[in-house]
Amino acid sequence: MTIKDQIAEVIEKEPVALFMKGTPEMVMCGNSYRALNALHAVGAPIATIDILPDPRIRQELSEISGWPTIPQVFVKGELIGGADITEELLASGDLQRKVDDALGEDRAQDVKLAVDRLRSASRPEAAGGKKVFRPWGSFEQLHIGP
Repeated sequence: MTIKDQIAEVIEKEPVALFMKGTPEMVMCGNSYRALNALHAVGAPIATIDILPDPRIRQELSEISGWPTIPQVFVKGELIGGADITEELLASGDLQRKVDDALGEDRAQDVKLAVDRLRSASRPEAAGGKKVFRPWGSFEQLHIGP
């Protein structure tokens, strides 16, 4: 599975996907931090994807979404936008409505960390493109294999 296919699969299958610089435990960009906080504020279940370890992730993501900047927030496969738009939607109450409409009000509020394919490829349990879930820190880690 190509990186583009893996990105498309995350966007399609995860209720809320945040492509960001860094991880929830080590955010590497103020805009990524702002988008993450906005999603936390509405109780969204979030799958985070760190785009920094592999420049191909950012390149392929921009081709898929047509959006050039990071972070990028997707709810049920729909691009919501970056940090500014996500915060504006939070302030107006529209982000809460979007998440509630898409996912229902009674939902899990988990955070998953989708690890870059290069690091996960070095782990034997992630070989063959299988997704492997295991605890990591305070977040569930989603390995995306080659």
